[in-house]
Amino acid sequence: MIPRIHNRGANTYGLLAYLYGPGQAEEHTDPHLVASFDGMAPDPGRDPAATLKELQLLLDQPVTAADQDLRPAKHVWHLSVRNAPEDPILSDGDWADIARRMVAATGIDPDDGAGCRWAAVRHAEDHIHIIATLVREDGYKPDLDEDAARAQAEARLLEVAHGLRQLNRGDKTAAKRPTSAERHKAERTGRERTAREELRETVRRAVAGAEDEAEFFDRLGRAGLLIHTNAMPSGDLSGYSVALPDDFNAQGEPVYYSGSTLAPDLSLPRVRLRFGTSHDNDVEAVPPSSASGRSGRRPAPARRRTAEAAWAAILVIDEGGDGAAAAQIMAAGEVLDALAATSAAHTRRELREAAAAFERASRSHVRAERRHSRALRRAARDLVYSGPALGRGEDGAGTAMAIDMLFFLVMATAHWHGRKQHAQQAAAARQAADHLRAAYRNAAGPPLQAASRRGRSLPALVRDRQAAAVREALPQLAEQILAEPGWYALAATLADTEVAGRDPGRLLAQAAARRELGSAESISDVLVWRLRRTAGLPADPTGPHRPTTSARTAAPNPPTQHRRSGRDPGRSV
Repeated sequence: MIPRIHNRGANTYGLLAYLYGPGQAEEHTDPHLVASFDGMAPDPGRDPAATLKELQLLLDQPVTAADQDLRPAKHVWHLSVRNAPEDPILSDGDWADIARRMVAATGIDPDDGAGCRWAAVRHAEDHIHIIATLVREDGYKPDLDEDAARAQAEARLLEVAHGLRQLNRGDKTAAKRPTSAERHKAERTGRERTAREELRETVRRAVAGAEDEAEFFDRLGRAGLLIHTNAMPSGDLSGYSVALPDDFNAQGEPVYYSGSTLAPDLSLPRVRLRFGTSHDNDVEAVPPSSASGRSGRRPAPARRRTAEAAWAAILVIDEGGDGAAAAQIMAAGEVLDALAATSAAHTRRELREAAAAFERASRSHVRAERRHSRALRRAARDLVYSGPALGRGEDGAGTAMAIDMLFFLVMATAHWHGRKQHAQQAAAARQAADHLRAAYRNAAGPPLQAASRRGRSLPALVRDRQAAAVREALPQLAEQILAEPGWYALAATLADTEVAGRDPGRLLAQAAARRELGSAESISDVLVWRLRRTAGLPADPTGPHRPTTSARTAAPNPPTQHRRSGRDPGRSV
């Protein structure tokens, strides 16, 4: 249940005309009264003798009778209460109960016998509107302090009372939802999403790995957005607004949204806090000109570096301080945005949904120590400037490796938020993990099938040797692994580690010692990507089996301060 308090107004009749009218897109059906302050208010929707004017005069009577200095300039209060699409359809009696409890909880009509006058109108199956006038029967103004928060708290109780989907309590860090007018406009114009949602995603992608303000605004322009900036007398920018080039208001003017109205962390001051954290002094930054392909960077190495950065980030979230963990979680959102923007068609939709869901999980009231986000922000930048990935070969397998590790990073985020009692963020992270799991299946299928074919073609003596190594390193899980469909892909990977001069038994022992594996959906799948990454093998099991250049040059371990437990994050969380 989502209660929303709208901006106050000064025209009671005008709001009633809208509530009883056809709606902006003819979406209102059978408008009628379900409850009112005295239970006897006229209903222009069901009573042919009742009029909107009669109902307006009745509601406005305390305002008209009040002394001039007690009349608020905007005396019309408006609350809409909407259920989720999957909720059962409630009766008028149920909605009447909801209306009475909402006006009592918010302070409109408390149980003191002298509240404000109000009426609840239903013109759809899934929601009602409550209109009230803001002078009480005793001539005083109502106590509406924190009325929005009180409405949300009452909604959580009403969800239980009426058997509705139970939402998590918020902490005022969520992005603003699209309004009903924005949703109807999107439907009329044939948009899949509202302008607000499209702009939010585009601005998030422009932030991902950006190093300074100029690059951020350049990316917004390249994405085709209209940009308006606000400058202080000194000439410094104080804010910005963006608009879609084909989104206009009734006057034919572009509809601009400020960054802060898209999401709390997309205001210009908050965006600036991210700059300067995407690279260290000893790592060459990727120049913006590389977007044209002159940098020489390719998608596959960028995806491997993403997996390595995510590996280190999980240890920080699990073992580091709150500020460091919050920074890693914030930067993880940038990585997901960058990966979605550069992914192949067969993974793009699920990755886009994962990034959109994780957006809610990336913010909390914990102050991020942003210096800890360098590696992940550098990974996001690498993804942006490495170009679009193919869905096959090393690109496709590298995508699967990155998604596999990002899944564990997102689940570590869900557990961290859960420990902090951040219910909405934890739920959003789990939702993102579901989309990543679906994207992983699409990305990992072809390379794992190819590896499985190679594993089946190995000589029996080689497979027996690999099976013995599994039994020795993972005695409690060995029989489960050997019975999994993915065992043959793991056997091929273990053979590749031998060709690369690595000891398969030792690598498996390290994997077993670092993190538990028993809750993995497929233990063999997890081990394939973990071993290919730690042994420096190409992500593509059908490619050459010598260590990759990035693996030979990149440090495989996380920063020293986070290595004390010796655990590996490539587990199923």
